[in-house]
Amino acid sequence: MATLSLVATPIGNLEDITLRALRVLKEADLVLCEDTRVTRKLLAHHGLRPPVQSFHEHSTDAKLAHVLALLSDDKKIALVTDAGTPGVSDPGAVLVRAVRAHLPEVHIEAIPGPSALTAFLSVAGLLQSDFLFLGFLPHKKGRVTLFKEMAISPHPVLFYESPHRILRALESLSQYVDKDRQIVIGRELTKFYEEVHWGTADELLAFFDNHTDKVKGEFVVMVLPKARIVT
Repeated sequence: MATLSLVATPIGNLEDITLRALRVLKEADLVLCEDTRVTRKLLAHHGLRPPVQSFHEHSTDAKLAHVLALLSDDKKIALVTDAGTPGVSDPGAVLVRAVRAHLPEVHIEAIPGPSALTAFLSVAGLLQSDFLFLGFLPHKKGRVTLFKEMAISPHPVLFYESPHRILRALESLSQYVDKDRQIVIGRELTKFYEEVHWGTADELLAFFDNHTDKVKGEFVVMVLPKARIVT
């Protein structure tokens, strides 16, 4: 039976993968991934050697057609991202929508596992269950608007940021949100140098300015809302 499996992979520690995910990867006729080097390292760590091909935001229509042709031939295809759950802040959704549109008979299944978002929330100490998640912020168009909206949001706002833009993000937060608003930043989650930092935008900006060696890896940022006044 043709199957497209969206397989969650570790966000840092290679041991953070489920037994089901390992079985699906082992049985796959093809594993699609963002970076073949990253995925082959994971597969080799667990003694797996399925065929691997790249599939990312720059993949051509011809590559998409090739994948659809394999599925129409009853192949089992596993889709992974470099880290975490595919289809969230990566091009996985494009493939899922194409399969649903052109091959509705194909079974699409989720193989759950690691997620930077939920891993961060578990160590951030968030006391409320509601929050807004923005994924990776746009590089230019609409970026300022989002920071202005964070300033007035009644909910915690979370987003991903790269090491190349984290300082710029903190500068924008310092400019647009109240100076006493608390922000939580997680970096290198599940890795040896995992850290979680609390503070205002100015405090965190000063910290990373003075510790440039820590401006590495992917970041998860949470902007807490203004304190809710109970009357």
